[in-house]
Amino acid sequence: MTDPSIVAQGYDAVYEAMPRSPTLLRIWKELVAGEAYPDDFSHISFVTLRDLRELAQALRLSRGSSFGDVACGMGGPGLWIARETRAHVWGVDFSRVAVAHAERRAEGLGMASSARFSVGSFADTGLEAGSMDAAMSVDALQYAPDKRAAMREFARIIRPGGRLAFFAFELHPDRAKGLPVIGDDLVDDYRPLLKEGGFRVLQYNETPRWHERLFAAYGAVTEAQEALRREMGEAATAAMVSEMTVTLERDIYSGRVFTVAERMES
Repeated sequence: MTDPSIVAQGYDAVYEAMPRSPTLLRIWKELVAGEAYPDDFSHISFVTLRDLRELAQALRLSRGSSFGDVACGMGGPGLWIARETRAHVWGVDFSRVAVAHAERRAEGLGMASSARFSVGSFADTGLEAGSMDAAMSVDALQYAPDKRAAMREFARIIRPGGRLAFFAFELHPDRAKGLPVIGDDLVDDYRPLLKEGGFRVLQYNETPRWHERLFAAYGAVTEAQEALRREMGEAATAAMVSEMTVTLERDIYSGRVFTVAERMES
């Protein structure tokens, strides 16, 4: 198993450099997020503005609700949902750099009183048991080293009757085997794990054009390596391009799903 600290160093490098890279931000805007996506909530996942609206609706939040954003990155999607729903977001990520960015972003948006961010993981969020009305995650669950532990942690922090909603990539186990950033827990269908973890699956849909969008974005990034090295530095560019290159070469993902589940009574 890959040392988690090495993986975290790669993410730290990317999150530290991404905001100062006009090339990466342009590629993501044009090929991933879409022109309608608000720049104040930029990200490095595959969500569009339409995805965010669907996610916000699925979480069933209202003014004063609390929800967790696990693997929140720089906080963009979770902050957008918190602003639209007037709920409180508790973001968790294992990259200290991402958490620091998210905190600064919340302050800049005037949302410091309704957003909290801390270092944590899928298996150990640091949030109190039953403290969340809902939880979300965006294009990150495929990286969780232990996805059963992730489901147990979601079930622990979400109150009975609360919602879990996430976007995540399903894996081709044979193609993804042995990749350090993916690890050894290769899941091609999250529904059995959700049911085992105490959730009732309400929705499980493959998202449209995910494969086309992923290959276009990753291909554009690999072709722009020279500009990215000038803007982001060697460490961040190497970490990002190495993952994207192997993803393209092995075509490791079998699907990208939008999932909504309800926390069952214990």
